[in-house]
Amino acid sequence: MSLKTNYRQAVKAFQPAPPYFFNSVKAFVVGGLLCALAEWLAKWYSSFFSISAISAQQLAVMTMMFFAIVLTGAGKYDDFSQFAGAGATMLMTGLANALASAAIEHRSEGWTAGIASQMFKSGGAAIVYGIVAAYLLGLFYYIVS
Repeated sequence: MSLKTNYRQAVKAFQPAPPYFFNSVKAFVVGGLLCALAEWLAKWYSSFFSISAISAQQLAVMTMMFFAIVLTGAGKYDDFSQFAGAGATMLMTGLANALASAAIEHRSEGWTAGIASQMFKSGGAAIVYGIVAAYLLGLFYYIVS
């Protein structure tokens, strides 16, 4: 056996097994709670402001993104996403966190070279794939109906 293989086996013997099941359940529960909160906000906006369901849902998403940006600015979103795992990063709140943290980190480089370019470098893939998915789903809906 090589030195590299011996080292890997020695390190593996002392590493604890990751709690995959517990992390999955935690991500599922936290993600579900965030979605339930957004749904509650949408229903509340709809009843309180007497607006359509789609407008209320847009306001709910903007509110959730606002909370994520505020928590990112306060330095607390990283702790939350470390606890929640994928339950906190797969929603629009994760995109808001990625864009806000890039903007905060590169603000000293200026508006264009720092903030704008770094924000879209980190969140650009999500934006592009979101637009492509929306286009394909719209095309599918058009063909089916």
